[in-house]
Amino acid sequence: MVPMSIRGPWLDSVTPIAPPASARPTYRFVLYAGVVTGAYSGVICLILYAFARVIGVPFEVQGVGGVAVLPWIVVLLLPLAAGVAGAALAGLLRGVRFGGRIVLLVGTVLALLSCISPIVQPAEVIWSTRIWLLVMHVITWLLVVPQIARIVGDADPGAFEEREGG
Repeated sequence: MVPMSIRGPWLDSVTPIAPPASARPTYRFVLYAGVVTGAYSGVICLILYAFARVIGVPFEVQGVGGVAVLPWIVVLLLPLAAGVAGAALAGLLRGVRFGGRIVLLVGTVLALLSCISPIVQPAEVIWSTRIWLLVMHVITWLLVVPQIARIVGDADPGAFEEREGG
């Protein structure tokens, strides 16, 4: 049996120790988390891109003018843009019942939809490029979506009612 001093209203939180009601995440904080997680994802994807280029992956993808090499700056900025855009939309769900779950579900669906782009590239794009791009999509999902969902989940009104004894 767990002593009463250890048990508490935070046991149902999506975080190990829930923040007090006065620390509900603000929209600005959700955006900040999107910038940080998107930047981390962009840097990791850039490192993977550099490694893949060294081992011979051409990263030629279909563009407006035909098949061309994907610039490194795109690899860095797209995860950042995805993190910020996702956080901006997710921030609107703060205070919504099951907001964290909604963010996780919608973010996962959007990440899966974004994986269609590497798969449906024309035949000129080799599969090693497609696979590395899919890996970068998965990394961006792993770093951005669950973190933003956790933060939005901390603003769930049902969780705060339970914590405050209401």
